[in-house]
Amino acid sequence: MEKDMKGEEKKAAEINRHNAEERFKCGKINSDSGIYNQAIADFTAALELNPGYAEAYFYRGLAFHKKGDYNQAIADFTAAVELNPGTVAAYIGRGTSMYAKGDYTGAITDYTKAVEIAPGNIKAYYNRGNCYYEIREYDKAIADFTKAVEINPKVAELYYNRGTSYAKNGDYDMVIVDFTKAVELNPRYAEAYYNRGLAWYKKCDYDQAVTDFTKTIEINRNSADVYYNRGLAWYKKGDYNRAVTDYTKAIEINPQFAVAYINRGFSHHKKGDYDQAIADYTKAIEINPGNADVYCNRGKIYGDRRAYDQAIADFTKAIDIDPRYALAYFYRGTAFYFGKEDYTQAIADYTKAAQINPEDANAYNYRGLACHRKGDYNQAIADYTKAVKITPHDADIFYNRGISHNDSGDYDSAVADYITAARLGSTDAQNFLLSKGIQW
Repeated sequence: MEKDMKGEEKKAAEINRHNAEERFKCGKINSDSGIYNQAIADFTAALELNPGYAEAYFYRGLAFHKKGDYNQAIADFTAAVELNPGTVAAYIGRGTSMYAKGDYTGAITDYTKAVEIAPGNIKAYYNRGNCYYEIREYDKAIADFTKAVEINPKVAELYYNRGTSYAKNGDYDMVIVDFTKAVELNPRYAEAYYNRGLAWYKKCDYDQAVTDFTKTIEINRNSADVYYNRGLAWYKKGDYNRAVTDYTKAIEINPQFAVAYINRGFSHHKKGDYDQAIADYTKAIEINPGNADVYCNRGKIYGDRRAYDQAIADFTKAIDIDPRYALAYFYRGTAFYFGKEDYTQAIADYTKAAQINPEDANAYNYRGLACHRKGDYNQAIADYTKAVKITPHDADIFYNRGISHNDSGDYDSAVADYITAARLGSTDAQNFLLSKGIQW
C-alpha cells in the first residue's frame, strides 16, 4: 500500500510538472505578444504547480519588469537565482530592474556576478558600464565598454557609450574616435554625428562641428537642440545670419526654447539689429524671468542706445536676481556715469563690482574716472594704480592716471604716465606729448 501511495505521488508530481510546463509555454507566448498580465498569471499558475520552477520565476520577473513593477521583478529574479545560482540571465535581469529603480550600486553587484560566471557576456559589461556612467565613475565605464568592444567590435552602441564617457572626462580626441567608429558601423546614427559635432565644437573646430550638425539634421530634421548648436557654431564662425536662421528653426520646433532666444538676441546684437535683439531678450525673459544674464544683456543694448533709465532698470533687476553679479553692478555704474552723470552712484556700483571681483581692472579704472569727475584726484590716482597692477599694458589707464596727476598739479608724474601710455599705443598721449615737444 505504501509503495502504491509513493507511486501515485510521483505520478501526480509528473502531471503537475507537465501542466506547469504547459502554463509556462502559454506564459512565454503571452509575454512575447506583450500581454503581460496574462503572462504573469500563467507563470504564477506554473509556479503553483511546480514551486521549484526557476525559469518560471525568471520569465515572470521579465514580465513584471516590462510592466514597470521593478520591485516584484527583483523578487522573482532573486527567487530564480536562489533556485539556480549559476543563472547569468537572472543576475542580468535583476541588475536591469535595479538600474531602472536607480539602484546603480546594486545593479553593479549583479552585473559583476554575471561577469564572474560568464566572462564573455557582452551584455553584463555593457550594462555595468552604463551603471558606472550614472554614478560618474567614467574610467570604470570606459573599461567596461572597452571590454565589450573586445568581445564584439561590430556594435555601434558600444563605441557611442564609450564616447559619451570620454566626453565626461573631457577627452574629446577619443570622443571623436569613438563616434567616428559608431557612424562607420551605423551611417544613420544621428546621435553619434550630433555628439561628435559637440566634441568638435569643444575643440573649437567649428567647421567640423557644422558638418556634423548638418549631417544630423539630414537624418533628423526635428531636433531643436541640433539647430541650436549649429547656430552656436555659425556664431563662433562670425556668420551671424546663418546663426539667426538656425536659432529661428530651433524656436519653431520648440517655442519655449529660452536659450535659443537669448543666443538669437546675441546674433542680432552683433548685426546691429538692436530692436530685434531686445525683442528676443524680452521673449526669453517671458519664458524664464529668473535669468539675470538676459536682463544684463538687454540692459547693455539699452545703454548702447542711450536709453539709460531702461538700462538701469534691467541692471537693477539682474542684481535683484543675483546680488553677486559683478558685471551688472559695473554696467549699471557705467549707465549712471555716462547717462545720468550721477558720479556718486556710479562710484558706489563700481565699488561693489570691485568688491565682488577684486581683479576687475575696469571697475577700478571707471571708478577712477568717476572720482576724477568729482574732483577727488588722489582717489582717482589710487584707483588707476590698482588697475595698472592688474593690467600693466593698458595704455588708456596710464593716460587716465596722467590726466589726474596733471590736474592735481603733479606734472612730472603726469608726463611719466603719458610717456608710458604713448609707448603702449595711446594716440591721445602721443599727440599730447608731441604738442609739448616731449619725446617718448
